[in-house]
Amino acid sequence: MVKVLVVDDSALMRRRIGDILSSAGFAVETAADGAEALERLPAFDPDVVTLDVTMPGMDGLACLKRIMIEHPKPVVMVSALTADGAEVTLEALRLGAVEAVRKPTGVGAIAGIAEELVATVRAAAGSRPRRVLGLRERLRRARERIVGEDFLADAPLSKPRTAADGDEDSDGGDEKPGEGLVLVGVSTGGPRTLEDILPLLPADFPWPVVVVQHMPASFTGPLARRLDTISAVTVVEAATTTPLQPGMACIARGGADLQIVRRGGRLCAQPVPMDERRSWHPNVDRMVESALRAVAPSRLIGVLLTGMGSDGAVSMAELRRQGGRTIAEAEASAVVFGMPQELIRRGGADMVLPSDRVAQQVTRWVMAGG
Repeated sequence: MVKVLVVDDSALMRRRIGDILSSAGFAVETAADGAEALERLPAFDPDVVTLDVTMPGMDGLACLKRIMIEHPKPVVMVSALTADGAEVTLEALRLGAVEAVRKPTGVGAIAGIAEELVATVRAAAGSRPRRVLGLRERLRRARERIVGEDFLADAPLSKPRTAADGDEDSDGGDEKPGEGLVLVGVSTGGPRTLEDILPLLPADFPWPVVVVQHMPASFTGPLARRLDTISAVTVVEAATTTPLQPGMACIARGGADLQIVRRGGRLCAQPVPMDERRSWHPNVDRMVESALRAVAPSRLIGVLLTGMGSDGAVSMAELRRQGGRTIAEAEASAVVFGMPQELIRRGGADMVLPSDRVAQQVTRWVMAGG
């Protein structure tokens, strides 16, 4: 039986969250603050910790840091989806929390998150917590592995195809020499995983990078700003139709889907209303499908990273079938292996790599074929 430690300073919230998880078959214990949680961890040895962000004394972030150093466990943050709450929650995800669920504004509203809470805790129980390691140290180690290695791919990307080559779905006449896109799909564990990739891309990276991260609308702006401060490429949120250009990484806005379109002959990332027939948002499959209509598949690279479910697997497998390149994150580095595992299962991955080797391989492919 999966064991869960529920940490919240509100006795009523502890009881309600505990009841939801107990009803779903979890063994539950509770703690009233961070200090009590740290005391209970060794004896109870939970499989998952749910952690309130705002608590008196030792708050959620301070407690999370101690957990990830002393007793690494999958941690699910319970956070208000306000602007301030988003910044704090993103910091928690960077420090190693697996996922965050919204904290209801009223106790009576907690029933509305029951399904999400149970699904998130269940997925977290099968995840791989990471010990706290500073960003600078992670990047230093990754760069040490890359220094001195040849950035030329064994086989370059195919030349752009035209309508005469049978590529009816892409508008070949509007394509520019060297034009291409890197399409990234990621979910649970994504903010920290993106830190293993975007900061390792050079400032003059020749192709735009478009990232779909499953996240609420209040989170994606702060995520883009955080990644921009640590990356050589420019990182922006696609809050409106955004022209794509080399040296740019574009984060899909939460609370919507994103499509790749052409406007005035230029590739753009365009937010569109969510397609309610799809289960995850922003939706990876929808982004990739639109890119296949706008760009020759041979000029696309798909990267599917950590996350629950299967979003992106079908479209990236099709991208590979049509002549593009794809990478699935390796199980060893994935917080949750669901999305990349599904791409591998479908035979849709050219390569399977840990997250801190993705930027290197993408750079090899683009430099060889751009």
